[in-house]
Amino acid sequence: MRLFAHLALFVAAVPLPRPRPKRASWPLFPVAASVPRARWLIGGRLAQWGIDGQSEVARLLVSELVTNALRHAWGPIRLTISYRDGTLRCEVGDANPDPPIPRDAHEDDEGGRGLQLLELLSDRWGSDRTPMGKVSWFELADRRFGGSAA
Repeated sequence: MRLFAHLALFVAAVPLPRPRPKRASWPLFPVAASVPRARWLIGGRLAQWGIDGQSEVARLLVSELVTNALRHAWGPIRLTISYRDGTLRCEVGDANPDPPIPRDAHEDDEGGRGLQLLELLSDRWGSDRTPMGKVSWFELADRRFGGSAA
């Protein structure tokens, strides 16, 4: 019986390995067709990872970030998504180092609400300068996906 008690203590003391983060990244051309392509890419990967319960929100917010990159930046665009410890992080990199600036859209404006959507629908969002420009990102916590991925 003592052997089982020692074995139980040993097993309890050994930390379980953390699951490896899931990560995917794709280059996008600086053309309008990259917006639906980004939505398709993220939707497919989230389904593959088994965390697609809120993929509509993720797809909407990614399309806003890609649209901002097309309107306010230049050069290549890169979409990167990662999932770790119950959080999905989506990043869109572009060559413009200037951070996105939220603005108040008027009732008749056709655009200008993308950053407001990020504020309302994501858990966190922001922009970081990089040597090549910037990365705009948002995060969605696991509770939005209705479970966790293995």
